[in-house]
Amino acid sequence: MRWLSDDSVSRLREITEQPDLTGTRYRIVKEIGRGGMGVVYEAEDLELERSVALKVTNVALNESADLASEAKTIARLEHPAIVPVHDAGTLADGRRFYTMKLVRGTRLDAWSMQPHGMTERLRLFGRICEPIALAHASGVVHRDLKPENVMVGEFGAVFVMDWGVAGVGTPGYIAPEQMRGTAADARADVYALGAVLTSLLDGREIPRRLNAVIARATADDRDARYADARALAEDVLRYLDGEPVSAYRENVFDRAERWMSRNRVLLVLVAAYIVMRAIVFFWMRL
Repeated sequence: MRWLSDDSVSRLREITEQPDLTGTRYRIVKEIGRGGMGVVYEAEDLELERSVALKVTNVALNESADLASEAKTIARLEHPAIVPVHDAGTLADGRRFYTMKLVRGTRLDAWSMQPHGMTERLRLFGRICEPIALAHASGVVHRDLKPENVMVGEFGAVFVMDWGVAGVGTPGYIAPEQMRGTAADARADVYALGAVLTSLLDGREIPRRLNAVIARATADDRDARYADARALAEDVLRYLDGEPVSAYRENVFDRAERWMSRNRVLLVLVAAYIVMRAIVFFWMRL
């Protein structure tokens, strides 16, 4: 008996799992990702002559109802940071599929390893919160937010991916109530966003006010968290603008420190003016 090599087994699996696109206008180019609910391929739309991302249910699970629900969820959320759905249906092999815009860029976990400053990271995080805030306002919860599900495109464009309704979550980002099997609401996404923000700032000294924002977002008690992604984003924006954040109770020294930080240029100019006046004064005395 001759045993197949690992490469041969892997190739046979790919051939077996590859969807039957008979009767569709798509042609598989290559696999670009896979998750718990399905496999994503880069495909060619032969009719419109463009590249698309094609997601098909996993052969083993074939959770067609979940994939159809995911497609409908994405289709009803219109936002530049949510990849639009182009088409959906059932393949000849019985599996459900949908196609969407093919996004090219860098995953957030890889982007965060690059030399970006604190302000740039926080502003990017604010853009990540925007589509989640829209979803929360529409009664939709993502349930599996993590750096691997966020793409950063050219010129800082952000795309939040994988709106699967199964939502089992990922260790390190899953809210405590999700782990207990409790139904997830917007506050579960807030917890995950807080964990995403922590990963974005990993290895950096986090100021007290910003640390308080993260602590509130990732509180074990979901009643202690921000109500939704919009509330979290607003506190991060207030921090960036040098304003008080709701998660941190300031004392007089904090307010003074924040004022000096916001008016650093003014303070430098005043200090330079005083030094110049002092130089002129002593020069005139000589």
